[in-house]
Amino acid sequence: MHRFTNLKSPVSVLVAFALVAQSTAMAAPKPVELRWSELSSAIQGRTIQLTLPEGVTVGGEVTVVREDSLVLNVHKTSDSKTYPKRSATIPRESVTVLSVKETHGRWGRKMGTSLGTLTGVLAGGYVAAKSASSAGSGLAIFGVITGAGSLGGYYLGKSADTRDTLIRIVP
Repeated sequence: MHRFTNLKSPVSVLVAFALVAQSTAMAAPKPVELRWSELSSAIQGRTIQLTLPEGVTVGGEVTVVREDSLVLNVHKTSDSKTYPKRSATIPRESVTVLSVKETHGRWGRKMGTSLGTLTGVLAGGYVAAKSASSAGSGLAIFGVITGAGSLGGYYLGKSADTRDTLIRIVP
């Protein structure tokens, strides 16, 4: 019983730290405010996503920013009849806020995959040793858990490498 009393303080500190870190990471970013004339240098050739006034969400690579419109090579769309997957011209007045997706390095993916694999190996070995009735089933359990750990680590690392920058167009 004395052992659990000593663990309350470190566990509560770790839980509080995890909650603060999560809320800080999930905080909505403050949009960058740019004029239309400044937009070309910020998004030319980059992948963006925007929601148009009629409720259609489009995403793709910016081809060119003209004085009166934005030309976008559409990769994703919520309305393929209005904006099919090809080059589309979006009027300037329809663009108010957009999101630029940027990837900064591969450190998070490398670290996430390594830690995920290590965690998967440890957890898979433990679960296989405790629950497997034969070597074959133990290897299958070990492989599935290790693979899941690696894949989960990769995607967590990928999300750490990716940044979304909101840009609001000001007059």
